[in-house]
Amino acid sequence: MAHTLEGGYRLNHTNTGTRDGILVSVITVVFNGEKYLEQTIQSVLSQSYQNIEYIIVDGGSTDGTLDIIRKYDSQLAYWKSEPDKGISDAFNKGIALATGDLIGILNADDWYEPEAVARMVAQYEPGSVLHGNKQYWNEDGSKAHQARPNLDILPLEMSLNHPTVFVSKSLYEKHGVFDLNYKLAMDYHLLLRLYNAGAKFIHVDHIIANMRLGGVSANIVGCYREVLRAKNEVFGNKVSHRAYYCWTILRYKTSQALSNTPLAFINTFYRTRISPIKKQY
Repeated sequence: MAHTLEGGYRLNHTNTGTRDGILVSVITVVFNGEKYLEQTIQSVLSQSYQNIEYIIVDGGSTDGTLDIIRKYDSQLAYWKSEPDKGISDAFNKGIALATGDLIGILNADDWYEPEAVARMVAQYEPGSVLHGNKQYWNEDGSKAHQARPNLDILPLEMSLNHPTVFVSKSLYEKHGVFDLNYKLAMDYHLLLRLYNAGAKFIHVDHIIANMRLGGVSANIVGCYREVLRAKNEVFGNKVSHRAYYCWTILRYKTSQALSNTPLAFINTFYRTRISPIKKQY
């Protein structure tokens, strides 16, 4: 039977941070993420805003992930390593451990800009959801494009950049956490529930987080199906939901077909000029 490993300064009843300003909790969930985890950790620990508790939830990694986590043990508020029931479960474990007023979730292969948390805190309002812009990077380390959110079309599709999202803890307490029945679009389902409940969304117009391109999900159609299910659960079954689902599949298939062909410029034109989710190259 697997056992839980844990660490962090919280176990020693110490705190290396400052209590100036609101406390921000940052959560990273990881499983066998040794390749990029250290960059992620360093991007959180080097934030210009200091009143941060950093929590890492590991799913029982078998590579060098735990060695990296232990390297930063004294700078982490808390970390634990044990098997989980999927990403949603890991997110929820982190949220349950968080004591901050504002909670951000950063994936184990993404990283924050140095002023990310400070920019969020500057515009924070109790009971709000803050979100920003995201910079994509090519596998060779060069900049790709920047993705800007569009809250207006959130009822249609995932139009916010989840690694940039910070949610007031009070919203989790009032409206619940991630639904374990969602394996791919759990972030969209949560944000859609908060949107439908009337939560205030605040766009912080700066690059907040960075993400690498590559490794397109082999189950992207499954993700679109979960988006459809989320819309039906939150807003009720509608023919328009099914129609938009069919449109997203067609859009994706067309984009894939045009990639790496002389007509690839059509994709760029659509993303920069037509798409409601604008990308800047």
